[in-house]
Amino acid sequence: MGDTKDFHEAPCTSERAVAKVLARRDGAVPKGAAVDCPLYTDFVLYVAESVPSAAASGDGSVSRGYACMRNLEAPHPGDPGMGGGPYTVVGDCVYAAGADQVKETACDGSGVRAAQYRVVSAVPSRAACPSSTALYVQLTGGQGVVGCARRV
Repeated sequence: MGDTKDFHEAPCTSERAVAKVLARRDGAVPKGAAVDCPLYTDFVLYVAESVPSAAASGDGSVSRGYACMRNLEAPHPGDPGMGGGPYTVVGDCVYAAGADQVKETACDGSGVRAAQYRVVSAVPSRAACPSSTALYVQLTGGQGVVGCARRV
């Protein structure tokens, strides 16, 4: 969690706006738990609880939780093959990152690590993957349980 930025609410039509909220969820996210965001979310913004001072112009407190964000302009790291976002989706590329672990990377080679596999389909079980499958990837976000990946 090395990169932290301050975000402030602004209308999406404002020149200061950089992303829009796709969904907002209240409550702390348990460590290791998956977020509940739309599939092509670019990034997740974690929100700390705050209570405005009496001098603040806000209309109330902000509860702890997270917001599922989508950049207003490209790049969109949550899109298939772009190397980011909270979910691995069909069209994404991954590389082996240790025992039984993969990490997403950009398919075009612009990521820190080169792609080794591309997820070509999402199916309910490993048995439903095509015979050309070289790697099975666990998927989240309501797109099937297993991602069938081919070597690139």
